[in-house]
Amino acid sequence: MIYDITPPITESLSVWPGDTPPTREVLCQIEKGDTVTLSTLHATVHLGAHADGPNHYAADAEAIHERSLDFYLGPCQVIDVKVTHNRRFSKKDITAEINTERVLFRTNTFPDFSTFNQDFAAFSPDFIDWLSSQGVRLIGIDTPSVDLFDSKELPSHQAVFKNDMAILEGLMLKNVPAGYYELIALPLPLVGFDASPVRAILRTID
Repeated sequence: MIYDITPPITESLSVWPGDTPPTREVLCQIEKGDTVTLSTLHATVHLGAHADGPNHYAADAEAIHERSLDFYLGPCQVIDVKVTHNRRFSKKDITAEINTERVLFRTNTFPDFSTFNQDFAAFSPDFIDWLSSQGVRLIGIDTPSVDLFDSKELPSHQAVFKNDMAILEGLMLKNVPAGYYELIALPLPLVGFDASPVRAILRTID
């Protein structure tokens, strides 16, 4: 079974305040007599389900095209987090045992991808350090960021950078049972860019 954990990309998809929302410009259209339909997409690269490149949060760091695809493909687990809005969560907020290199965390604090609520939950940087010590290489979350909305120093992003981990943000995990899956969420080779949208899916493991 496949779970699609990518929010649909429409003009109603919310983005970070001040960033570029998705719009479609139709250049040619069969219904208007053209031989093909041809569209242009205008949008931030931090669009819906996306992978951050280290150069998004660190100077002179790798761009998204330089990241190993191995981060974004392979066994993973989905874990529920007991956390309230606008709070950083840590090891004490989960009950599941960490058993994979890729872990996606469901906070349920960003319930509507068409409405940007600023009080979503985020990681504690100490928790990221601990996850790295357990062999975790990729973390994902069902919110727009691994840091809180008003964070300026981005300590969780910096913990990810220090531990050479990968980030997936904006995942749609609401209807996915907690458990073990195969993750496929490959970023595009956008040369020099600081992120890439991904088509993130989870495939059940027989």
